[in-house]
Amino acid sequence: MTPGHRGRRTAVLWTAACLTLVAVVVASLAIGSRPIAPDVVWQALTVFDPSNPDHSVVVTQRVPRTVIGLAAGAALGLAGTMMQGLTRNPLADPGLLGVNAGASVAVLLAITVLGAATPEAFVWFAFAGAAAAALLVGAVAGIAGAQPARLALTGAAVTAALTAIVLAVLTSSATTLAVYRYWTVGGLTARGLDAVALVAVPLVIGAVIALGVARGLDLLALGDDVAAGLGHSATRTRILGVVASVLLCGGATAIAGPIVFLGLAVPHLLRPLRGGSYSRLMPFAIPVGAALLVSADVVGRLIAPPGEVQAGVVVAFLGAPLLMLLVLRRRLVTV
Repeated sequence: MTPGHRGRRTAVLWTAACLTLVAVVVASLAIGSRPIAPDVVWQALTVFDPSNPDHSVVVTQRVPRTVIGLAAGAALGLAGTMMQGLTRNPLADPGLLGVNAGASVAVLLAITVLGAATPEAFVWFAFAGAAAAALLVGAVAGIAGAQPARLALTGAAVTAALTAIVLAVLTSSATTLAVYRYWTVGGLTARGLDAVALVAVPLVIGAVIALGVARGLDLLALGDDVAAGLGHSATRTRILGVVASVLLCGGATAIAGPIVFLGLAVPHLLRPLRGGSYSRLMPFAIPVGAALLVSADVVGRLIAPPGEVQAGVVVAFLGAPLLMLLVLRRRLVTV
């Protein structure tokens, strides 16, 4: 493939990704238990009339959940792609560092000890718990020199221990379970833009760091010795990668709850289009991850009217068969 052809292909893919993202956002603002025409959505965004119930639904309910979906989906898609390069494991996802389990324990602590009862009250606890768990995994694994397998095993062990704590607390307190279950399903409702504002800076910093280590991940794929021979520090890349994962996964989990599978699926969807280079994969993971999570939220509104299914459930339900098809397709191609 010539450089010119590669550039045109990249431009086409960026155009398709952006148009898809715009279409998904429009659908998220217009579709729901109360369908709203696109022109009414535009009026609500440009000339908001508080006395118009359709305008109120768009501005106070659908805009916040759409923004949360975009932010969390982009963060998880980018973090998942980076984690697969960082660990050289195609089955790695953001939960590998114990992020979801750490956030869950912290939220339980906020509910049982401090009496927190609203998603806004959970944000910083979830973020802090996710960060603490990831740092614990890094410290135990010796992240400066940890091999991918050691990091994965340490993450699995920490996750198992924290999950046991969560189950022990939930089985002993019905009150805690009643509050906790709305957060742990993973969804975009019952949260406002103020929650996004709290984690916006960490998400942006995490994204910048993640994109900055993309070239280093390509070198790590060749092996630590080869990377060192090319003048690259594998230790620095791993440390920066863990920091970026903490910021991205912690922020996303804090505002959307534990969304599973999305970070695992995004890089697998992109590789047939962009190849194996993380320098090419990671920028596209941002719009693709955002579009997937918002799309899952829209689908959840349609499959069980007048109620809805949380986005985290839809992602897991639709994503698992998709990944299995990708795995089978790759196996058939290699055979």
